[in-house]
Amino acid sequence: MREPVDAGRVREFLNAFGRELRSPTVVWLSGGATAVLEGWRASTIDVDLKIVPDAEAFSVLPRLKEELRVNVELAAPDQFLPPVPGWEGRSRLIAKIGCVEFRHFDLYSQALAKLERGFRRDLDDVIAMVRRGLVDAERLRRASREIVPELPRYPAVDPGAFLGAVDGFLAALGGAPAADAASTDG
Repeated sequence: MREPVDAGRVREFLNAFGRELRSPTVVWLSGGATAVLEGWRASTIDVDLKIVPDAEAFSVLPRLKEELRVNVELAAPDQFLPPVPGWEGRSRLIAKIGCVEFRHFDLYSQALAKLERGFRRDLDDVIAMVRRGLVDAERLRRASREIVPELPRYPAVDPGAFLGAVDGFLAALGGAPAADAASTDG
């Protein structure tokens, strides 16, 4: 198992990756990579990426992962839930390195995927997003409703349970200090 990755190591990976690719590419970061770059977590286990187009990246990633000793996972919120409409426009630019644009995958889509999964660390991440003003609680509630028509394409997600998790989390967050809200199951 590799050691945790902090913001400096994520940036080192982005710089190396950006220098290697020769064709225009967009890379969306999510999960722990977003958390450490935004500063609400000190480290993460892996760097979650969505790469478009990805063909050239596959020839570079294995070597960079080994050289930099960084776990990389090809994962993004849209693999687990429909992205919130307009997600690309809300995906904030991190850096442009060479011909590669690095962006945070839309934080509303990230937050909803984390709430659907419901792990303690995921809930803590969403609390941090709201507390830092990166995600608005009421907009998050509306976003959860916007994606419901697309949920049949994600058969593992029960729409009622998903909406219940979002509503329960937001109710607990609004009525409790951050430490208490983090303990919610919902």
